[in-house]
Amino acid sequence: MSSWSPEALVQKSQEAREQAYCPYSKFRVGAAVLASDGTVFTGCNVENACYTAGLCAERTAISKAVSEGHKSFKAIAIASDLEDRFISPCGACRQFMREFGSQWDVYMSKSDGSYKLMTVEELLPCSFGPDDLRANENHSTFDIKP
Repeated sequence: MSSWSPEALVQKSQEAREQAYCPYSKFRVGAAVLASDGTVFTGCNVENACYTAGLCAERTAISKAVSEGHKSFKAIAIASDLEDRFISPCGACRQFMREFGSQWDVYMSKSDGSYKLMTVEELLPCSFGPDDLRANENHSTFDIKP
């Protein structure tokens, strides 16, 4: 992971968790995503009174990276206050991560800093991604075959 260790990435996600805005659920989540060039971007969950308008930590960190020109990632670490199990990304975040590839690492951690490693592909098997749309580039949705 370049000069970043999994433990250092988990630590950054724990630091990001401290910035969480979660007045409704009180469930703090932080994420730290490692871009392919070694840059780390952090994010936290940001809730909204209109619940569906909230944003998860993973999507915040990735969006922050993309907004600064990064679209290739090596790893992401996720932290929460859970003590008895590893924090896992929700389905929407799994699909969001998949947009940027299926072969990068996801470090799901507990509040004590221990972590479990999986890949995006392991978290979202048989996924739908950008390549699936490219496969139909040469076909019009209006083509009618006899």
